[in-house]
Amino acid sequence: MAASSGCHPQLLQAVMDINTDARHRFVAKLGEILGSFEGTLIGVLGLSFKPNTDDMREAPSVEIIKALQAGGARVKAYDPVAMAAAGEILPSVTYCATAYDVAKEADALLLVTEWNEFKQLSLERIKQYMRRPVILDGRNVYDAAEMRARGFIYRGVGR
Repeated sequence: MAASSGCHPQLLQAVMDINTDARHRFVAKLGEILGSFEGTLIGVLGLSFKPNTDDMREAPSVEIIKALQAGGARVKAYDPVAMAAAGEILPSVTYCATAYDVAKEADALLLVTEWNEFKQLSLERIKQYMRRPVILDGRNVYDAAEMRARGFIYRGVGR
């Protein structure tokens, strides 16, 4: 749109490239922890572009989930609002009724959209459900020291 209006879209393109790189680094960070995605079950919390909407346009979850699946992971997910919209884009994902259902038997849990309800989760319950207590927090919702003290392998983004 910028180019067709006679404007220079270089800054916008640079921002889009940075966002894409951040999603690739997020997936790579999980790969460093798990070693391989083959045969893993990954839970994703939050699918929409931002909280309080079902908008999936430019949602980081789409690219992240596709990369995980390309690596051989099975993915299940929960979002308070966007699961119907996400289902049209990501039909091979298993959609769960709650965040706790996503954690069940998961090798890792990825927090992608910072819905308020994710801040209120019982982390002890989450940990009990998981196969491995690995959490990647893409929105830095949780305190890293507290998560490690609770026994999680925890990585935030940009910390």
